[in-house]
Amino acid sequence: MTDAAAQAIRDGRTALGIELGSTRIKACLVDADDPATVLAVGSHAWENRYEDGLWTYSLDDVWSGLQAAYADLVADAQARHDVAPETFGSIGVSAMMHGYLAFDEAGELLAAFRTWRNTNTGPAAAELTDAFGVNIPLRWSIAHLHQVVRDGEAHVPDIRFVTTLAGYVHWKLTGEKVLGVGDASGMFPIDSATRDYDSALLTRYDTLAAGRLPVANVAELLPEVRVAGAPAGALTPEGAGLLDASGALRAGIPFCAPEGDAGTGMVATNAVAPRTGNVSAGTSIFAMVVLERPLTQVHHELDLVTTPIGDTVAMVHCNNGASELAAWAGMFARFAEAAGTPLSGDAVYETLFREALDGEADGGGLLAYNHLAGEPIAGLTEGRPLFVRTPDSRLTLANAMRAQLYGVFGTLALGMRVLDDEGVALDRMFAHGGMFRTAGVAQRFLAGALGAPVSVGDTASEGGAWGIAVLAAYARAVGGTDAAAAASVTTLASFLDDLVFADAAIATAEPDPADVLGFAAYLDRYRAGLAVEAAAVSAL
Repeated sequence: MTDAAAQAIRDGRTALGIELGSTRIKACLVDADDPATVLAVGSHAWENRYEDGLWTYSLDDVWSGLQAAYADLVADAQARHDVAPETFGSIGVSAMMHGYLAFDEAGELLAAFRTWRNTNTGPAAAELTDAFGVNIPLRWSIAHLHQVVRDGEAHVPDIRFVTTLAGYVHWKLTGEKVLGVGDASGMFPIDSATRDYDSALLTRYDTLAAGRLPVANVAELLPEVRVAGAPAGALTPEGAGLLDASGALRAGIPFCAPEGDAGTGMVATNAVAPRTGNVSAGTSIFAMVVLERPLTQVHHELDLVTTPIGDTVAMVHCNNGASELAAWAGMFARFAEAAGTPLSGDAVYETLFREALDGEADGGGLLAYNHLAGEPIAGLTEGRPLFVRTPDSRLTLANAMRAQLYGVFGTLALGMRVLDDEGVALDRMFAHGGMFRTAGVAQRFLAGALGAPVSVGDTASEGGAWGIAVLAAYARAVGGTDAAAAASVTTLASFLDDLVFADAAIATAEPDPADVLGFAAYLDRYRAGLAVEAAAVSAL
C-alpha cells in the first residue's frame, strides 16, 4: 500500500480537497483512482470574530490558515509515504456556504466578510421571501446583498462581484469566478431544470432593486454556475504561491467547481439521490433531504438548495451546532486536569458521551439550549446559551450530558418535523462530523430525535474535506484524460455507489423506542422553553 501510495503521489494520480469550516481548515488527499483511500490529511484551527456587531473572518487568516493546513498535509504525506507532493490530479475547494464577500472592479474587498452566522438581514430576507414566493433565509448571499442595498451602505455603488468563501478562494487560486451549483443555491434560488440561477427570479429581483443596484442586472454580480464534473479552471502560478508557501507546488492543476459544506456533506455521506439525506454537525448543524417531489408550501424552517448536480434539496439549517457542547467538554477537561488526572480531548468526549447513555430517556427534565448565535428557526435574533431545570428535575451527570446532546439536535428536530408533515420520505439518513466519532452515542440519540435509522461511515470525521476531494476525483474521471474512466462514469450517484462507497464500512443505528418517546418529551419542553430564551435575549 505504502509504495503504491507513494508512487500515486509522485505521479499526481491524486485528488486534493480543502475545506474551510467554521473552526478548522482541513485538507485531505485521496487516491484519485480509489477515492475511498485517504493518503494524507492536514488541518489548522481558526475562529470567527464578532466585530462591530457582525460575525467575520479576516481574509489574512484565510490565507495563513490555508497555507498551514496545506503544509500540515504535506508533512503528513512525507511522514506516511516518504514523499512530498508537488502536483495533484485535481483540486477542489469547499467552505461554509452563504454569507457576503463583495469586491470592486479591481478585486478589492469592499466590506468585512459577513458569514452565514449573521442575523442582521431579517428585513431583506422577509422582503425577498414575499417577492419570490420561496423562502429566503437570513444567511443567504442575496439576503446580505439586498440588506446592504436597502440600507444604502457606502460601498454599494462600487460592488462588481459577490461570492461565497469557497468561490473567493477558488477565484484567487484559478482566476475563475465560478461556483458549484450547490454552493450557488445558497446565494440565489436555482432552477433545477436549467441547473442555473432561476431566470424569472433574477428578473423579479432586478425590478425590486431597480435604481439601487450598481449594475443593470444582479446576475452580473454573481459567479457563474457549474455542476459537478464540469471544468472549473486550473491552478495559476500566483495561486500556487498562495497555497504553498514553500514554492514546491506546480501550477496547471485542474480544479473541480468550488462547493459549499452542504454539498460536500452530501457527497461524504453518499446522499445525492432522491429519498436520501444527511446530517452534518459542526459549529452549525443542518440536515439535507433530496426531494422526489416539490413541497406543497413555503416554510420558514426550510430552504431549498441543491445537490452538487443541481437536484432540489430541502435544507434544515441551524446556526448553532456542537460549539456549546464543546465548551462543556472543555470545562470537564479542566476539572480532570485540576484533579490531577488530565485526559485527552477525545477521552473527555468518550467519557461524557458514554455517561449520557445512562441518562433518563427524556434527559431527566433538564433542558440545554446551544444558541451561541441567533437562531431563526427558533425565532431568536441573538444567541443565549442556557442550561435550564425545574426544582424536580434530576440533575445528574448522565442526564446533563444527555440533555446537552439532545440540545444539539433540538432546533434541527423542529425543522425536521415540518418535513414529516409534508410527507417527505427517507430511505436512508447519514450523519457526519466530529461528534459522531464516539461510536453509537450521538448517532443513537439522533436516530431517536428523527425517528429514523441513522448511518455513520468510517469517513465521518474527515467530513467535507474528503467530500470535496471526492468531487475533485469525479471531475478528473469525467473530464480528464482517462478515456476508459470517463466512459464508465455517467452520474455522480453511480460514481459514489460503484467506486467510493462500494466497500465502505457503515454502521446503522435504528431508533430505540424509548429514545423516540424520551426525545419527543424533551422536544415538547424544549419548544415551550423557547420563551425563556426569548426573555433572555430581551433582558440581556
